[in-house]
Amino acid sequence: MRILHTADWHLGKLLKGIDRTPEVAKALEELLEIVRKERVDLVVVAGDLFDRPQVSVEAEEAAWRFFLGLHELGVPALVIAGNHDSRDRLEVHGRVLARFGVVVRGEVRFRGEGGVVDRPVRAGLLPFLSERRLLNFQEGELGEWRGQYAERMEKLLRHLSQEEDLLLAHLTVEGVRPGGGEFAFYLTNSYALPRQALPQRPRYIALGHIHRQEQVAENAWYSGSLIQLDFGEHEDAPRGALLVELPERGPARVFPVRGAWGRPLRTFRVRPEELDRAYEEMRRFGGYMRLVVEGHLVPEVRERLYQSLDRLLEIQQIVNVPPPPPRIVRNEVEAYCYYLESRYKTGKETEEKDSEKARCNEEENPRKKALLDRFRQVLMEVEGASL
Repeated sequence: MRILHTADWHLGKLLKGIDRTPEVAKALEELLEIVRKERVDLVVVAGDLFDRPQVSVEAEEAAWRFFLGLHELGVPALVIAGNHDSRDRLEVHGRVLARFGVVVRGEVRFRGEGGVVDRPVRAGLLPFLSERRLLNFQEGELGEWRGQYAERMEKLLRHLSQEEDLLLAHLTVEGVRPGGGEFAFYLTNSYALPRQALPQRPRYIALGHIHRQEQVAENAWYSGSLIQLDFGEHEDAPRGALLVELPERGPARVFPVRGAWGRPLRTFRVRPEELDRAYEEMRRFGGYMRLVVEGHLVPEVRERLYQSLDRLLEIQQIVNVPPPPPRIVRNEVEAYCYYLESRYKTGKETEEKDSEKARCNEEENPRKKALLDRFRQVLMEVEGASL
């Protein structure tokens, strides 16, 4: 059996006001082509289909288009909710999607209540379960549970994987490296399971929640997100999907699928005097950018960068020194000179020029000198007309 493991689509994701849904939708179209070419028998989606409980019509349409495409190919799917998904909405979607061969679990269920399915392989399904909701399991066969979140989750995982070859879960395993864009709260120790808590019985555990593609146990993998979702130190993390082969016997064989989906994200970190060099590199970069300036950046330069780089989404300043004292401007010509300096120097003033005693250098730039001469003429004409 061939399984395509995917997770963490985050349809409806907004990055600094930019809707990433079209990029994810394009990746899902290419996944359908992979399903067709690789003759996949089953698709599993391990949570976080959507970025928040209420998303746009376009985001929901992209998900439906993917599942209807699977139906046309005759490929069933198993889906669980992640921490970003609305459990109730997924349950409602699931009632309709069941007609198209898609099994959806928004809520946690026990073995005899739909927590284990046999379509087309026996699989346990564990949607995201917060610590607060886990405490509510106080009755039935799980009523004797005591202890911390990890201990209870371990018992639930074993409960759903007694005889199953496949297990889907949306959770955090200790020691994983984030891929960027995860909720930090759900990566903390209180929500992290020790690797030894993962059951050994399933031949493959399809995990969601971490956006970096990585293996966390001999039989357990995170597929990672389809596209790069946010800026940060993990911008180069591997991501994509996983093609899993389940032979009749023996361990699963896993093959990473890493498409170049979505616009890349990159953080440029520079000092003010390096802006000219960095600007050319940023202008050539084809993705979305964040600029971190280690020092002071004058407002005029900041605004000009936003205007000239349409994919620059954020500028951050890291200032560890007090701001320079204000310049003493003696007359209108000198004020205009300082304006031209900030306009054409892109923030590359030296400490001397930032001091109170510094005077604007009219001779350092022929264009600036010509503009200053013209400004003096205009100023004289205005002053003469007012006499």
